Amino acid sequence: MNRRTFLATSLAAGGGGAALGAGRRRPNIVLILADDMGFSDAGCFGGEIRTPNLDRLARQGTRFTQFYNCARCCPTRASLLTGLTPHQAGVGHMIDDKGRPGYRGQLSERAVTIAEALGRSGYQTAMSGKWHLSNLAIRGKKQLDYESSEPFWRDKRSWPRQRGFDRFFGTIVGVNNFYDPFSLVEGNEVVQPGPGFYYTDAIANKAVEQMKEMGRVEQPWFSYVAFTAPHWPLHALAPDIARYDGLYRNGWDEVRRQRYERLRKMGLIRSEWKAAGRESDVKPWSEAANPEWEARRMAVYAAQIDRMDQGIGRILEQVRRSGAEEDTLVMFLSDNGGCAENVRPEWYDIPSKTRAGAAVRVGNNPAVTPGDETTFQSYGPGWANASNAPFRLYKHWVHEGGISTPLIASWRGGGVRRGAVTHEYGHVSDIMASCLEAAGAAYPAAPVTPLEGHSLLPLMRGGTRPAPTLGWEHEGNRALRQGKWKLVSRHKQPWELFDMEADRTEQRDLAAADPERVRAMAQAWAEWAGRCGVLDWDVVQRL
Repeated sequence: MNRRTFLATSLAAGGGGAALGAGRRRPNIVLILADDMGFSDAGCFGGEIRTPNLDRLARQGTRFTQFYNCARCCPTRASLLTGLTPHQAGVGHMIDDKGRPGYRGQLSERAVTIAEALGRSGYQTAMSGKWHLSNLAIRGKKQLDYESSEPFWRDKRSWPRQRGFDRFFGTIVGVNNFYDPFSLVEGNEVVQPGPGFYYTDAIANKAVEQMKEMGRVEQPWFSYVAFTAPHWPLHALAPDIARYDGLYRNGWDEVRRQRYERLRKMGLIRSEWKAAGRESDVKPWSEAANPEWEARRMAVYAAQIDRMDQGIGRILEQVRRSGAEEDTLVMFLSDNGGCAENVRPEWYDIPSKTRAGAAVRVGNNPAVTPGDETTFQSYGPGWANASNAPFRLYKHWVHEGGISTPLIASWRGGGVRRGAVTHEYGHVSDIMASCLEAAGAAYPAAPVTPLEGHSLLPLMRGGTRPAPTLGWEHEGNRALRQGKWKLVSRHKQPWELFDMEADRTEQRDLAAADPERVRAMAQAWAEWAGRCGVLDWDVVQRL
């Protein structure tokens, strides 16, 4: 059975969708995803970075303080778009095909995307931004350096237009030069950016254009806007960088301390939670060897978020101008915590020169000032530690710093509370169910994989729901959340046990004091892993 026949059959079996009630209009839905943005970067989550549009969205809606992602870019995107765990969706690790169901590196044929389900229900669908859910055929730097016309894809069957999106503009691969992104596509065709191109602006502007086009038709629409900001490389425009000149000279220790205090005052964390300290790979700021360069790195990172927020402002303004603000559900979140990676020239997805032939200086070299197209740097562990305040660890790991995302949801006409905060926990796999409930659409019946997530609308509206059991695995890092309890371990390390009501910053390991709970939760994690197709990480690496 081919994909089109399979999808038509399964969606038809799912029925016509839930009734919305007489006279009630189905909402438009805007889903905005940031890339590698830490829990406390935005102003409305305790950050010092200028994010007036996200702050306004928070005043108009509800912030989730315990919302979870899948610790890494593409696993989170797979879960977000399908309502499944990453392994169920086929992206248990990254985008290389390991030949096993949970590790095919692109969305499973048994998974249905939000766009496919909503499209079948009568919605128009559009995407602008980063896809990162397809196998690649990058065999060397010549492709990245624009010296070879060899295709970077195996086939296009897993691209957005073939997974439910009527309109698509963006990149297929995960890492990109912001001034000239590799794998830029319109529809199904590779395109070349023009002069003055900056990807963050282009993503926002194309999303606005798509919304205008869809607004001309009397059908509701779904817009998925997937920014690459603030993922490395540190590429930002000079006016935005200038806004943060000198702001970070006090260093990451002070930034983390200030964010922790603001989070407490805002009621986003409990006052009795002790902030996690520096990670083992982070030196005290007083020992930083190149403080001016370090401050510049964080200034460029902040400028990337600032520019993204400006684009979000244009998107929200288009919603307002269309007259659909009351009838639009807007959600914003990040795909994982702040990223501590130090980029290396040999990585397969980093170019060695620009399209014009200028050498790209790759790596966190203090002699190189980041910001323009000829640099490829990241902001490193010290600033990632600050971005994830007050939590432990970073992207890749499943301690709270790796998997906590700043979710904001707003829907004026849908009963979502204004200026509210919920401490109930949720997961990116819940986004699909939330969109379907808002739209009155059905999830398809078998033979597709049953929906894993549950709607967040009761929490957005000030209610409660039964606390789900959540499981994680990424590169051997494991976790399970059951109510207030979290079991977590790094790869090949012992289980740790934390009471998330008393100690969400994971400072007091209770595993030795409660071995029975550890055993029971470890068994529950093993059952979850078996059901979802998780393989031992050492086995995966050998595939």
